[in-house]
Amino acid sequence: MKGTGGVDIVKTLEDQTFDRERALYGSRSVTLKNCAFDGPADGESALKESRDIQVSNCFFNLRYPFWHDEGLTIADSEMTEFCRAALWYSKDVEIINTKLHGIKALRECSRVKMQGCDVISPEFGWSVQDIRMEDCSVQGEYFMMRSDHLDFRNVGLNGKYSFQYIQDSLFEDCHFDTKDAFWHARNVTVRNCVVKGEYLAWYCENVTFENCRIIGTQPLCYCKNLKLIDCEMIDADLSFEKSDVEATITAPIVSIKNPLSGHIYVPDAEEIICDDQGSKAEIFVKSKARSNFAGDLGSAV
Repeated sequence: MKGTGGVDIVKTLEDQTFDRERALYGSRSVTLKNCAFDGPADGESALKESRDIQVSNCFFNLRYPFWHDEGLTIADSEMTEFCRAALWYSKDVEIINTKLHGIKALRECSRVKMQGCDVISPEFGWSVQDIRMEDCSVQGEYFMMRSDHLDFRNVGLNGKYSFQYIQDSLFEDCHFDTKDAFWHARNVTVRNCVVKGEYLAWYCENVTFENCRIIGTQPLCYCKNLKLIDCEMIDADLSFEKSDVEATITAPIVSIKNPLSGHIYVPDAEEIICDDQGSKAEIFVKSKARSNFAGDLGSAV
């Protein structure tokens, strides 16, 4: 809506309930305060194709409210488990102190900022470009699959099959309790994080873990240009199989199995498995009688 001289006029809707189909379709320059999207008409797509929308203290209990939107801010609001697929194909989005509890809550979106949010949403964040997430908690499976340019700070995650096929991303000061995470990831840095789960980062490429605590069985196999800088690996057996790796490990490791190439520095290893003649990585084990022992796997045990 524009006034005299083409200046945008912001329309405010406050303390209202909307339940019909496409209740506010194609809205422009609208502020919503203390509104509810709920009711017997059970309408979908309330704010589809809208622009420059400000939402605060609102309740969403119906499906697909924010599709093909641009310039969207959502603060201090709630999207229930019945608010399925809440944000798709939208860009320039900011979400603050909000609950996103419906399945597939964010997909095919770009330029997204999230802060202080509580996410309970399987299949969240697929094919998203340029998302910054800070001080958030997440529960869900297949989190952020096939997304790129992720920038995460202080994010807690509990769920399986996370960050698969992501690219060009940074994670700092996060805690991930997950499984099969970072499979096929490319050009990713994980710094000062705890990553707990089975089968971490198989088939990844150009991935660096720096000052991280890595917990779980069979991590980091079939990797290309994998780097670990001052990381601790707990309960990590059969690590690095068929991987091209440069690693400095700060604590004893359970076992290393047939790394393909590179160098691994570790204080101690309960077992080094070397039954593949194609594996040529050098392993330096400080606890060996010869300090800083180096050799190919054929002579490392």
